Amino acid sequence: MTTLTAPPARPRASSFSGVNPTFVRYELARRFNRQTTIFTLLLPAVLYLALFRTAPAHGTLPHGNFAAWMMIGLAVYGAAMAATSSAATISVEKSAGWMRTIALSPLAPPGYLLVKVLCSVVMAAVPVAIVGVLGFVTGAHADAEVWVTSLVVAWLGAAVFAALGISLGLALKPDVVMHMPGLTMTALAFLGNLFIPLSGTMLEISRYTPMYGVSTLARYALTDGYSFSGEHSSLAGAVFNIVAWFAGFGFMAVRRFAKSTGRQ
Repeated sequence: MTTLTAPPARPRASSFSGVNPTFVRYELARRFNRQTTIFTLLLPAVLYLALFRTAPAHGTLPHGNFAAWMMIGLAVYGAAMAATSSAATISVEKSAGWMRTIALSPLAPPGYLLVKVLCSVVMAAVPVAIVGVLGFVTGAHADAEVWVTSLVVAWLGAAVFAALGISLGLALKPDVVMHMPGLTMTALAFLGNLFIPLSGTMLEISRYTPMYGVSTLARYALTDGYSFSGEHSSLAGAVFNIVAWFAGFGFMAVRRFAKSTGRQ
């Protein structure tokens, strides 16, 4: 009589949600290379130095000055750029067949994607810190609460754009995706009220764009939700914007990942 034995159980990752600490360390080391770090540091810093003096002729802020407003916007932009660029490197892994290897490994797909998002958010802390220091030494004035909440929100809001980066990386070829984050983030930054104070119709359009929620929430302690033209932005609306775009980008990332690994 033949005895049937069950196949060996697939080994599980040793940490919460399948997040492997060794894989996290590898991902962080791979992201913090010289070329990526210099690009991440320079672009938001140069833009801040070019724009922080261009205050509008009319309008005031209740808890700080225009340099603080611009500093927060460039912190959001720098964090979004760093997170998107970092996460989009998944396209290289896809082209090399790494996706199917991951599907056979003990690292669960949700854990793999979560590590990508977490490491991209860690990377986003670099430009936020640099822009914050530049703001401090160049005359950005704001209440203490503004400094803390704005920079933390700018940093954590990068998770939205890490999900976008993963989606772009899985949808496009490496030679194409390397040019996408810069163009995409700059366009979204203009639409999201980061570089130039918007009003009227442009502000209404901005409310539906991905960077609007993060920038509004990050600046809320500075502006009390008011624009330079006196128009008010809802705190609940900003939070809804963040949640909706993160959910949308996250769904796209999961779907693209399933196709890349053959798990439909």
